[in-house]
Amino acid sequence: MSSRIELLNAGLLRSDGRRPYELRTISINFEVQGTADGSVTYSHGLTQVRVSVLGPHEAKPGTRRETFHDRAILNVEIQLAPFGVGERRRRGRGDKRLLELAATIKSTFEPVVQTHLYPRSTIDIFVHVLQLDGGLLPACINASTLALATAGIPLFDFVCAISGGVHGTQPLLDLTTVEENDVPSVVVGVMPRTGRVTLVQMETRLHMDRFEEVFKVACDAGKVLWSEMKDALREQTGDLVDKLEAGPGMVVARETEET
Repeated sequence: MSSRIELLNAGLLRSDGRRPYELRTISINFEVQGTADGSVTYSHGLTQVRVSVLGPHEAKPGTRRETFHDRAILNVEIQLAPFGVGERRRRGRGDKRLLELAATIKSTFEPVVQTHLYPRSTIDIFVHVLQLDGGLLPACINASTLALATAGIPLFDFVCAISGGVHGTQPLLDLTTVEENDVPSVVVGVMPRTGRVTLVQMETRLHMDRFEEVFKVACDAGKVLWSEMKDALREQTGDLVDKLEAGPGMVVARETEET
């Protein structure tokens, strides 16, 4: 069912005031979550996800038969916060849609994570969706990339994902929920340094000529996201190095002054 909201006006402005190729604001917070080895809260517009990575660690007793002798396995679990999703239906861990989303994230990162360095072990990726307004899969992938990096797990490259679609003949980038419901869309995940594509997901029909246009601008947008993510990770790493060089006493004193 189409939306009554005008997605693109005569001045090529979208319903939220953005240009067709303009991305929403990105916010990245590396605050530690519990016992996680790496964690990040990633906000892309009004969509917000929190990803925690645990591992690599020895497989649980009941799952050792599922491990591989030459590499680690990735375990991805997703939860939706009931207060942040505009659905009355509550989705549990066994929900088909969440399982498909988890499987997509897993298959996206299997060729990217250097699993051969951790045989007979497991790497857990826990995704908690706090707020949703389109671009869920790209947000989960981008946040997982950063969480894996902060956990110290070697990656062959970043994975930067973005959604795209076509309204009439005009390609759009970084779709909101309203736009996803109204236009044919595709999600593209790229490895910016190598130029490889690790994910292309399309759940609606899209003409081949239009797909080529959207695919090209999505790959270019992936490089923009890579720059943002790389800068945030570099800043976080610099802060950690400064704290290590200062020693625990100086860190405690500095935190006391700030509070």
